[in-house]
Amino acid sequence: MNMVFYLGSSAMKPACRILFATRCPAPFRFISAKCNHARSMGALSSFRFDFGRCLFHTNPCRAVNIGRAVDEVQNTFCFPGSGFGRSWNLLGSRGLHGDVSHRGVIAVANAVRSLSTSVETRVNDKNFERIYVQGGMNVKPLVVERIDKDENIVGVEDSSIEVVDDNINLEKSKAALNESNDVSAKREESQVEKEAWRLLQDAVVMYCGSPVGTVAANDPGDKQPLNYDQVFIRDFVPSALAFLLKGEGEIVRNFLLHTLQLQSWEKTVDCYSPGQGLMPASFKVRTVPLDENKVEEVLDPDFGESAIGRVAPVDSGLWWIIMLRAYGKITGDYALQERVDVQTGIKLIMNLCLTDGFDMFPSLLVTDGSCMIDRRMGIHGHPLEIQALFYNALRCSREMLSVNDGSKNLVMAINNRLSALSFHIREYYWVDMKKINEIYRYKTEEYSTDATNKFNIYPEQIPLWLMDWIPDNGGYLIGNLQPAHMDFRFFTLGNLWSIVSSLSTPKQNEAILNLIESKWDDLMGHMPLKICYPALKREDWRIITGSDPKNTPWSYHNGGSWPTLLWQFTLACIKMGRPELAEKAVASAEKRLSEDRWPEYYDTRTGRFIGKQSRLFQTWTIAGFLTSKMLLENPETASNLFWEEDYELLEICVCALSKSGRKKCSRGAARSQILV
Repeated sequence: MNMVFYLGSSAMKPACRILFATRCPAPFRFISAKCNHARSMGALSSFRFDFGRCLFHTNPCRAVNIGRAVDEVQNTFCFPGSGFGRSWNLLGSRGLHGDVSHRGVIAVANAVRSLSTSVETRVNDKNFERIYVQGGMNVKPLVVERIDKDENIVGVEDSSIEVVDDNINLEKSKAALNESNDVSAKREESQVEKEAWRLLQDAVVMYCGSPVGTVAANDPGDKQPLNYDQVFIRDFVPSALAFLLKGEGEIVRNFLLHTLQLQSWEKTVDCYSPGQGLMPASFKVRTVPLDENKVEEVLDPDFGESAIGRVAPVDSGLWWIIMLRAYGKITGDYALQERVDVQTGIKLIMNLCLTDGFDMFPSLLVTDGSCMIDRRMGIHGHPLEIQALFYNALRCSREMLSVNDGSKNLVMAINNRLSALSFHIREYYWVDMKKINEIYRYKTEEYSTDATNKFNIYPEQIPLWLMDWIPDNGGYLIGNLQPAHMDFRFFTLGNLWSIVSSLSTPKQNEAILNLIESKWDDLMGHMPLKICYPALKREDWRIITGSDPKNTPWSYHNGGSWPTLLWQFTLACIKMGRPELAEKAVASAEKRLSEDRWPEYYDTRTGRFIGKQSRLFQTWTIAGFLTSKMLLENPETASNLFWEEDYELLEICVCALSKSGRKKCSRGAARSQILV
């Protein structure tokens, strides 16, 4: 293995550093990289990517890199030289303030995809037998351990390194963008949108001279920001989509790569370390003083060891995979997901999620507080939100993973889990009037493989509010399912992502939107959308939340209204051909958000009051609004973010692979339900 290095000098004193853990998988084994330039928090329009000058083309850098993925580090480490004089600007030439049409972005994607010569990935090849029974795909392995003369390797003048291009012809990309003349005239942005974009730009966090994310909230009047001044993975998703749909991919690419490096950090709570693939909940850029009046910037991640309740963020890795796919689909930069370090990151997350345990169900078993609802709210077990994100991440991983001898077993496990999980959620989580009546007549204490009431649900669990609440033409997926327990609360995020990922059937998707439309006043009110419905009250609140003063009835996670859910609702509506519902919700929110200073959440049953502990200028409220507006303006871009029904998944069943007579598959009887 070759060692590649470059040592430069500079008279500038400030420095920034990427710190790496001492224990990390092989593809991540780098030592620190320093960039000798000052930390900048200026306007985003002032920077641009430049492979030759570490993002700021006027600043020399030095870097030390010992590792395998030599050809993949030019964006993460700062290699100087004149060989890469052109600036990185895949989607526009005006920085993060660029005004590139979304349709133009899509036009470029296919052209850029055809230019990649990296590892062949399996896209939309869902046939299980074709992949594994017939020997898999003929994939050319990615060679990263040698550096020799190659058409994709550019020698850097006056230095001792060579850097591999990302196989993207930027000039052709720009030309394709400029030739996209069929784009309709862009409408004039409203004052609210202009304010939102300004606030989103102000929330950007800079690290080593480059943008790496957005803070959770940027309220200048907040004297105790707690952890709202950090960059959260889940909070950054709508910001990432807003930048991508605007035509700016640099900040998203940086975010994906930096959080990937943090994945390899050693995580310890009370002398115990969680799984290796765990992604951080958040990170913060800290300035550390050095000798001789020098300072350096370091990334300080939080894997849950500082969170309330010390809960690991199960959803962070799932959101990271979803964001990675969205980046590739929108920008056309598929080379990023084909990198060795990125492929390894996907595998680590999937291996962590697919680890064998004691559970009898294909759904993920998690504790309370492991997702957006990060406080005690009675969602421990198998909450719908985690299952919907898990299913989406599984589909994204199956599409992005390069199939070879090292990954075919993992892809086989992903296929099996996708099939089992889709059946499990569609069959056992779904409720409508017919299903509720069936539960009402359940027999209990059935001991049989043919039992109807497989989870021993007692009919008395059906809440009184549900019988009069659910419409005849509507239905939804319940919040949780465990032995002798069904959580009948409606959780918005889980149901929306079930639509987006096609975890639920097309008929169920329609019924979910029918329910939302029918119960508009309950779920939307004066400010969309309720995070869950109904709120826990009195004894339920005291027992389930532990008398949490922040989660009082109709506040925060306990029935509060969260505007950030708008973009996910918009995506689901566009997929189902009902954008008018999203337009109505966005118009309702637009009347108040700017006037109320972009709160994190709203309180009361109808969302009339700003949340009693709500942070103002909440970034994902701002970004969610902008993303919704752009999706509605160009609904064709939404196809890059949602999934269509995959009927072949239902044909994959591990029961058919067993020679034992003990296993009896229950899918035959339920096929009429899961195929509609």
